[in-house]
Amino acid sequence: MQETKMSEQESLLLIQQMINRAKNDFVDTGIGPILWGAVITFCSLMQAAQIHFDFNLPFDIWLLALVAIIPQIYISLKEKKERKAKGWDDDIMSYIWLCFGIGIFVVNIVNNVQAHQLNPVISHYRELTGKPVPGIWTYATCYLLFVYGFPTIVTGAARKFHLMTAGGILCWVFAIVAAFTPTKIDFLLMAVAATCAWLLPGIILEQKYRAQKKRNV
Repeated sequence: MQETKMSEQESLLLIQQMINRAKNDFVDTGIGPILWGAVITFCSLMQAAQIHFDFNLPFDIWLLALVAIIPQIYISLKEKKERKAKGWDDDIMSYIWLCFGIGIFVVNIVNNVQAHQLNPVISHYRELTGKPVPGIWTYATCYLLFVYGFPTIVTGAARKFHLMTAGGILCWVFAIVAAFTPTKIDFLLMAVAATCAWLLPGIILEQKYRAQKKRNV
């Protein structure tokens, strides 16, 4: 049986076809960024409204972020099934966003512990002055904005998606700005950051995914 040897040009062409096929098989619907962008934006705006109009909801609005983990798991499993080819950096991206989730959890725990310890001081200050303690929650939003920026910048750079990278950098800029602004403004900055870092890039990714899906039909 005679073996057919491939020329160098044919080998390069085959490799290129494999790379292109892997790129076409990569599934990124953009639903995940849309989900988190919408949830964080909504929660931030509601928190700012509660501060500005001085009202309280019957539940913590940020519990929505916890509830959003359920559809996020479903989205991740669905995209994993649809992804026929696995990129070399997919595992790295998964670990980065896992660390992101853990980081948010850690920051929230630290904030809650600090709030519990400061509650007696805050209550006494309010009784004496009739005013809220200034700047107590400002640094919490700074930390969260910083954590938001890290995985967003890395993912945007790895996927060569410059809009997401810019959104991540904006999170870091707002983290610095939030150190000098009232808490109400901090949450408005967080809403803008979530919209720019996740919501808008997610919408663009979703539109690209739909267009690619139509071409493949």
